[in-house]
Amino acid sequence: MASVTYEHVTKRFGDVVAVNDLNIEIADKEFLVFVGPSGCGKTTSLRLLAGLEEVTEGNIYIGDRLVNDVAPKDRDIAMVFQSYALYPHMSVYDNMAFGLKLRKTPKAEIERRVREAAAMLGIENLLDRKPKQLSGGQRQRVALGRAIVREPAVFLMDEPLSNLDAKLRVQTRAELSKLHQRLETTFIYVTHDQMEAMTMGTRIAVLRDGILQQVDTPQNLYQRPDNVFVAGFIGSPAMNFFDATLVGTHDEMYIDGGTFRVKVPPERAKVLAPHLGKEVIFGIRPEDIHDPQYSPPGITAAPVEARVDVTELMGNEVFLYLVTGNKTFIARVDPRTSAKVGNDVTVHFNMDNIHVFDRQTERAIR
Repeated sequence: MASVTYEHVTKRFGDVVAVNDLNIEIADKEFLVFVGPSGCGKTTSLRLLAGLEEVTEGNIYIGDRLVNDVAPKDRDIAMVFQSYALYPHMSVYDNMAFGLKLRKTPKAEIERRVREAAAMLGIENLLDRKPKQLSGGQRQRVALGRAIVREPAVFLMDEPLSNLDAKLRVQTRAELSKLHQRLETTFIYVTHDQMEAMTMGTRIAVLRDGILQQVDTPQNLYQRPDNVFVAGFIGSPAMNFFDATLVGTHDEMYIDGGTFRVKVPPERAKVLAPHLGKEVIFGIRPEDIHDPQYSPPGITAAPVEARVDVTELMGNEVFLYLVTGNKTFIARVDPRTSAKVGNDVTVHFNMDNIHVFDRQTERAIR
């Protein structure tokens, strides 16, 4: 088992900087997820660790060993790709055993590892089949099994669930989390799907344009994002943002969004006091906007007038697309709401969970 360290790692492709001064320490047995939009550098970061790309600057360590110049096959890693990359002419058993045969592993040991991995993944009855006889989810399990039999120090996974349908993706997500607990090995996982990141990672590294924005637990990323980008990327639907100004006094402070004005709770006002009179970005998550009839007890509620533009019934909740002035925002409200398209409504902002960011730097004000 092994920890992984990126130490001031930079990767350039000509004039393009794909990864810019990346510093992360990934603990032994941790499940770290790289997440971000397309082109943010997450797959390149994984490929640098795998040895499939050369580091331009900086160092990468697996455990205490510097691996910059170590061949991929000698790094004690196993990688699962988005494309399953199975050999079509080989059976499932032979696909899983192939890497071990190349390493001259004894036959009895190959048999043990393949059977154990197949049992772990529930594919014992598929070992004699060819890949073309398998569903997408079964092929994904075979690709995982091929990695598991290697018994590597580090598992690398590059968007392995993106080819699966929605239901199977949720199921496989849970299986991967259980697999991590069972194997007690370091997992490093790449995805653009923040839902995958939130549900599987012990920590999440959010990347943008090759730069690490924040690395933290899923809960901390959700509750205490460092900047506007992280706040908008983590959470679904995304956080609502309003251009606003902090007005009033230290004792009676308000967030003025132009078409609405909401009072800042006293404990938050103390933190925001140095920014009084300045323009800020005001953020509030859709789940912190409530139908007044069904507001949770004990919250600091501030009323805001809006018009209902669109409603989406999700079964256990309703998404309201609301308009105030020329600004559209989303609320996740109780399914019993009586709000209808075209209605003028009052909603309650939960001021205990607001986020305020500096307009210039887009950094959170804390």
